[in-house]
Amino acid sequence: MKQKSGFLQFSETFPDEDSCIKYFERIRWKDGLVSPFDPTSKVYKCKGNKYKCRNTGKYFDVKTGTAFANTKLPLRYWFYAMFLFISHKRGVSSCQLARDLGVTQKTAWNMLSKLRKYIDVLNQGQLKNEVEIDETFVGGRNRNRHKDKRVEKCQGRSFKDKVPIFGMLQRDGRLIAKAVTNTQAKTLALVILNHIHKGSVIYTDGWDYGGLNTVYEQRSVDHSRHFYGGILMTDSGEVASVNTNSIENAWSHFKRTIFGTYYHVSKKHMQKYVDEFTFRFNTKDYTDNERFELYLQSIA
Repeated sequence: MKQKSGFLQFSETFPDEDSCIKYFERIRWKDGLVSPFDPTSKVYKCKGNKYKCRNTGKYFDVKTGTAFANTKLPLRYWFYAMFLFISHKRGVSSCQLARDLGVTQKTAWNMLSKLRKYIDVLNQGQLKNEVEIDETFVGGRNRNRHKDKRVEKCQGRSFKDKVPIFGMLQRDGRLIAKAVTNTQAKTLALVILNHIHKGSVIYTDGWDYGGLNTVYEQRSVDHSRHFYGGILMTDSGEVASVNTNSIENAWSHFKRTIFGTYYHVSKKHMQKYVDEFTFRFNTKDYTDNERFELYLQSIA
């Protein structure tokens, strides 16, 4: 028998509103029911999946204090939006989500904005061992713009009309990416020190990151001289592959997500879309259920 798709599994797991509420309660209160108003208070169960905090006298439900609080939409709508949001390889636009849910585009846009607040759960922490680092610039190509909208002298590392994104990818591990104000060595060095363990090996494209050779072992390729990688034998006899292919591949996927689904992202909101991409990238080996539960835990 053909294995069921992710959506069929989703429909069977959450056939109605009550099943969504019970599932979220198990995720949020896995260690026992707690009042969001007073954690020390006794809680009384009421009708309609509601509860009462004894010490404050206030009523609440599983949505209180979360992204779903005060929403007029059923929780099942939110679950379905989350499923599409984190399962589709290149995300889902507000226009597409509006059609799928039968709501207005403005409502769908607001839902996605709320969901993005909790998507940075895997875009934090530190990386170690072997880490590839690289920058990319997000924005349309100058040659594709109308003549009166083209920006002068914006080739190469210039980003007058683009947003610089700096990424660090641990080989066989996670990706951490941050929207940065510029690509100066002092700016990127701080990001590197915050997110990569000292003593790690970093692979770069030859760009100077502010004299980090005393903190990390740096191995570089030089694209300007058409050197894109090779094999290195270390002093300890280790065979190392010197390249930045993995993180460049990640940037390729990221740009296709932006240009193929969202078309344009403002500088103001760029980090949220970067967080969204890194969450999908870092959970690419997860099942739909595992990814959904991890994301719901970050909301809870």
